[in-house]
Amino acid sequence: MSGTQSQATASSLQICRIMRPDDANIVGNVHGGTILKMIEEAGCIIGTRHCNTQPGDRCAAQLARVERTDFLYPMFIGEVAHVSAEITYASKHSVEVQVHVMSENILTGATKMTNRAALWYVPFSLKNVDNVTEVPPIKYASLEQEEEGKKRYEAQKMERLETKERNGELLMPVSAPDRTTKEPYTVGFSQSSLIHLVGPSDCTLHGFVHGGVTMKLMDEVAGIVAARHCKTNIVTASVDAINFHRKIMKGCVVTVSGRATFASNKSMEIEVFVDADPLIEAEKGKYRAVTAFFTYISLDKQGKPLPIPSMKLEGDEEQRRFEDGKMRYLQNKAKRLADKERQQ
Repeated sequence: MSGTQSQATASSLQICRIMRPDDANIVGNVHGGTILKMIEEAGCIIGTRHCNTQPGDRCAAQLARVERTDFLYPMFIGEVAHVSAEITYASKHSVEVQVHVMSENILTGATKMTNRAALWYVPFSLKNVDNVTEVPPIKYASLEQEEEGKKRYEAQKMERLETKERNGELLMPVSAPDRTTKEPYTVGFSQSSLIHLVGPSDCTLHGFVHGGVTMKLMDEVAGIVAARHCKTNIVTASVDAINFHRKIMKGCVVTVSGRATFASNKSMEIEVFVDADPLIEAEKGKYRAVTAFFTYISLDKQGKPLPIPSMKLEGDEEQRRFEDGKMRYLQNKAKRLADKERQQ
């Protein structure tokens, strides 16, 4: 296969699979984490494939960031998910992958777009896991397309640095809130944690955890927080940018913690942290690996939106996080309205 043909093959990808009962919640809605995992698998395949289209060290693409992802429509058991991925920008040491997810009802033939996502990958050498390899350049349809990609690259780079600076506070794991001392609708009542031992099936060729595995665990914890607060069927509405600050190695114990930060009448925001604790290299100590904000909505038995119960805030810190969440909510709402106007 020639270099030109190889690079063309590496620039786009489509995978599909049917949604099974273990992919969904008790009412048949496919978990947001399941979809995020499929998105990341497609991104990892195409990113790794592209980064190996040139001579030199073989490498594997490691997820560094996922931009804000909206869940446009729910997906259900029995539907087929079609995941399409395309490389849209390449810098010297990172690659942007745009992913679209369509659901297909194989009984009626009806299809709909359920998700759009943008992911950033960094290639690491298989010989030396600390060595970042260079990314092969891609061909752009126009100079404007390349400039737009460069703007997105610089923007995500700045946001990652800002997030890393405020990425301190380690949450104490709270797997079962003390319902005798915490009132319903408080942050402490719904705060939840999940502890997971990283095994070989969770990992890449490097022995690092797949980004999709981490995102699925994060969605599970955020879903538990939302369900404890709302006490109804809840579904993922969106995920703000997910930043992968440090790699998680095989053999680590990860603690995924979530807490409610903001609730409007229609949705609630949950902040999720992933902390890794190396068992074999305990001297390295526990560290914060991933952070993100998940947004959930509450549904009745017919799938119609329900109002979100108001949060009972305790203390200045919870009030501060609530105000920060409200600002993000209003910014995202304004952006959605602006996007809708542009499309009309």
